[in-house]
Amino acid sequence: MEHETVKVPVLRISGSDIAEVADSVVREFSLTIMLNGTNLVTILCSPVALEALTAGFLLAQGFIERKEDIGKLWVDMQSSTVHVQTSQPVDIDFKPVIASSGARHKGGTDIWRTGGGNNITITPSQVVVLMEMFVHTSKIFENTGGVHSAALCDTSRIVVFHEDIGRHNAIDKIFGQCLLQGISLKERLVLTSGRVSSEIIYKVAKCDIPILVSKSAPTDKGIALADGFGITLIGFARDDKMNVYTNRWRVTPDRR
Repeated sequence: MEHETVKVPVLRISGSDIAEVADSVVREFSLTIMLNGTNLVTILCSPVALEALTAGFLLAQGFIERKEDIGKLWVDMQSSTVHVQTSQPVDIDFKPVIASSGARHKGGTDIWRTGGGNNITITPSQVVVLMEMFVHTSKIFENTGGVHSAALCDTSRIVVFHEDIGRHNAIDKIFGQCLLQGISLKERLVLTSGRVSSEIIYKVAKCDIPILVSKSAPTDKGIALADGFGITLIGFARDDKMNVYTNRWRVTPDRR
């Protein structure tokens, strides 16, 4: 946590009480990804799990498909740069941008169906339990209120968890760690704290995840894409309440 937060002096006012205190705030880090010697993109992120973030970003954007596609990957913290050499040449058709939560989707908008080998279903009570675990795992958020979280889960536990200042980055980190460490995505779902836009759906569909659960709201395009991709999208999952927007058949009733 010490790498992700810093203490700053603030004047805290609560009603008539005024005090000078040291408050924890999240660090913001500017990471440049150099792909095969080309400046690909600069991402504003939290300064941890940068290898996972890079691998997940390249996977989501279609530059790599497997761990074996990465020849070398190393982070130079002095220059705030991560260098990636792929095992085979790749077409770098990508305009470098500053991205606060990830970057634009590189591929087209062709709809493909999710669910090959992923026949997972979930009950409302399982969603409630997972979201409770999810919220209490988010220590940086509890300390600062300044990050988003994402997790890869099965129906009973969290398998991989990451936090970042960007909701896209948190998603990229969980998929990047899975890619680098060979963690299976079969029979898994994803939890996120952030708004579910079309780019979040693209990332989840790219990794063949059939269920996405968020504490927050989806956009209209996010809903449409989730429906087209065959993804079960659940939003506003808080306490014992939730909205199921698409592919409702994967949400099965709790046994009485």
